[in-house]
Amino acid sequence: MPDAPTLTGGEPMPAGSVVALRQPVAVGDVVVTPMRVVEDSRCPINARCVWPGRLVVETRVDGAGWRETVPLTLGDPQRVRGWSISLVSGEPGQMAGSEPVRAEEYRLSYEGRLTSSAASSTRR
Repeated sequence: MPDAPTLTGGEPMPAGSVVALRQPVAVGDVVVTPMRVVEDSRCPINARCVWPGRLVVETRVDGAGWRETVPLTLGDPQRVRGWSISLVSGEPGQMAGSEPVRAEEYRLSYEGRLTSSAASSTRR
């Protein structure tokens, strides 16, 4: 199927699903797969911080005949091949005084939309 995203790692979860690292999820006509947490410097839930910190996840984006890996920062949309992809949640948050969150504990969710310039070029 030439119009289907290129995939490895199993069938994607439906759009809106909360996924673990390396678990693909459909986001519109593309599939995103969180590969690894690059940075989690978010302020612990039970602390007060002068800077909120950030969560950055290396994310693979698969479209029809293409694949790209990008760092996505929580709450900061990234343009990828005509799509605006956002990491919209990342759990659990860190607790001050506790062990760091292990990779297998992360649960993430994404949103995406075709950008208006990409949508108009596909209608021509």
